[in-house]
Amino acid sequence: MLPPDAHLASHEVENQPLPRGARDLWADDTALRHWSGAMGAREAALAAAGAAFGTDEALEWANEARRDPPRLDLFDRTGRRRDEVRFNAAYHELMALGLGHGYAACAWDRAPGGHATHAALVYMFAQLEPGVCCPMTMTYAGIPALRAAGFGDWADKLAVPAYDPAIAPLAAKRAVTLGMAMTEKQGGSDVRANTTRAEPDGEAWRLTGHKWFCSAPMSDGFLTLAQGPGGLTCFLVPRWLEGGRNALRIQRLKDKLGNHANASSEIEYHDTLSWQVGAPGQGVRTIIEMVHHTRLDTALAPAGLMRAAIAEAHWWVSGRSAFQRRLIDQPLMRAVLADLALDAEAALALGMISARAYDGTTVADAAFARIAVALAKYLNNKRCPVVCVEAMECLGGMGYVEETPMPMLYREAPLNGIWEGSGNVICLDIMRTLAREPLAGEVLASFLQAATGADRRFDAALAAHLARWPGLPPESEARWFAESAATLLAAAALIRHGDAAVADAYAATRLTGQRGQVPGALPGMDVAAILDRL
Repeated sequence: MLPPDAHLASHEVENQPLPRGARDLWADDTALRHWSGAMGAREAALAAAGAAFGTDEALEWANEARRDPPRLDLFDRTGRRRDEVRFNAAYHELMALGLGHGYAACAWDRAPGGHATHAALVYMFAQLEPGVCCPMTMTYAGIPALRAAGFGDWADKLAVPAYDPAIAPLAAKRAVTLGMAMTEKQGGSDVRANTTRAEPDGEAWRLTGHKWFCSAPMSDGFLTLAQGPGGLTCFLVPRWLEGGRNALRIQRLKDKLGNHANASSEIEYHDTLSWQVGAPGQGVRTIIEMVHHTRLDTALAPAGLMRAAIAEAHWWVSGRSAFQRRLIDQPLMRAVLADLALDAEAALALGMISARAYDGTTVADAAFARIAVALAKYLNNKRCPVVCVEAMECLGGMGYVEETPMPMLYREAPLNGIWEGSGNVICLDIMRTLAREPLAGEVLASFLQAATGADRRFDAALAAHLARWPGLPPESEARWFAESAATLLAAAALIRHGDAAVADAYAATRLTGQRGQVPGALPGMDVAAILDRL
C-alpha cells in the first residue's frame, strides 16, 4: 500500500506518528507472555491467535462493525414478524475469528490450561473489538451449566470452535451461541423480584414476561429466569424451532454509551417455548455457574482495554516530540506511562491467577477462583476508566478524535464494572462468599501469607489490613475492604510470580501511600524496566 502524501500545498506533515496499523497482540506483549507462561496457558495457540487478531484485515473488521452498528429488522414487507438483528458482515467475520481460535471452546476440551488460555484470548480480543466479546463470553460461560443439567447436545455444539450464523434450529447447525436474559425493570440485580411466568406444557414450559436487558439477541439460545410453580427457575429458550420461530419478540435495541457492535436489546416472551434447566425453584443457583464464568471475562477485559490504551499512548509519545525532545524521553511522561503500566499488569496478574484456579481440580482451587475473580473484577474495573482517560491525555487533542481508538476505549472502560453486578453488588458478594464459604477466606489468606517475607511494605500493608478487619467489615465499609484485599492480592501475585521491577513499584506506590491521587509519581522506581515491558 502506498503511504499518504505528507507534502501538502501549505505545509509539510511532520511530528505526527503514522497510525499503528497491524500488530501482533501476543509477540508485542511481554507481560501477557510472562503471565500466560506462569499460569500454564497454551502458548502456541495464543501466538497464533495474537498474530491473527492484530492483522490489518481484523482491525478493519473491528472498525466496520463499530461504524455500521446492528439494525433491528422486526417485520418483513408483508407485516409478518421476523424479530431479527442485521449486522455488518465484519461482525460475522469477527465472531468467526474469535470462536475459530477457541475463545469459547478451549476451556472445555479437557486439555491442560484451558481457562488460562481462554483468559488470555479475552484479554487480546478486548483490544480488537470488545462488543463482539459479549456473545462469545456467554457461549463460553453457558457450557458447564447446560452440561450439568443434561443438555449435552447444546453443550457440545457450544463447545465447537466455529461460528455458524444461520437462522436454523439446533439440529441443523454445526456450532451455536448462547446468551442470557435475566434482568427485569422492577428488579435489576435483584433477580428474585422477577415476574416472568413459566407454565408447564408437557415436558416443556411456556414463558410470558419482559426482559429489560438481553445482549446478543441473535444467539441460538438463552438461559433465562422465570417464576414457576416451585419458585424462580432457570430455563433454556431456543431461538429457532423446527419448522418455525420461537415467540421471542425484540422490543428495541438499546442506545448505549459504547459497545456499539453488540446488539443489546429488550425482549418479551409471549407463550415462548423453553426447557427447564436445573431443579425447580433453584434458578439462581443454576445460573450462577454461568455468571461465575462470565465474571472471569469481566476481570480480563478491562486488563485488555488498559493494555490497548497504554500501547496506543506509548506508540504516540515514542513518535512525537515537544520542546525539542521526544515525549517518551521526558521524565514526567515516562513516569505517567510507567504508573499506568503498573495498573495494567496488576490487572492482568489478578485475572490470570484467577484463571489458573478455574483450571484447578480441587475444592481449594474452586474456592480460590470464587473469591479471587470477584476481587479482580472489582479492582480491575475501578482502575480501567482512570487508566484509559490518562492514556487518552497522552495523545493530547488527538486522543479525543474518533479516528484514534481512544474514544472507543474510553466508552468501553465502564462497561465490565456494570455487567453482571456493579461495584456494590460485587462487594456484597465478596462478603457473602467469605461468610458462607470459610475455605475461600482460608485459601485467600494462604495466598497472601505465602508472599510475606519478600517485601516489608507488603508485610506492613497486610498486617494493617488484618488489624483493621480481623473479621468481615460492616456493610458500609465493603468497598474499602474489597479494594484493600484486591490490591493486596495483586501485590502478592506480582511478588510471587511477576517481574521484580513491577512488583517493587506496585508495592511502593499502591501499598504505602507514596503516590498522589492521580498517576505519575514513582519515587525511586525503575521506570526504564517497567517501560521495557511495553
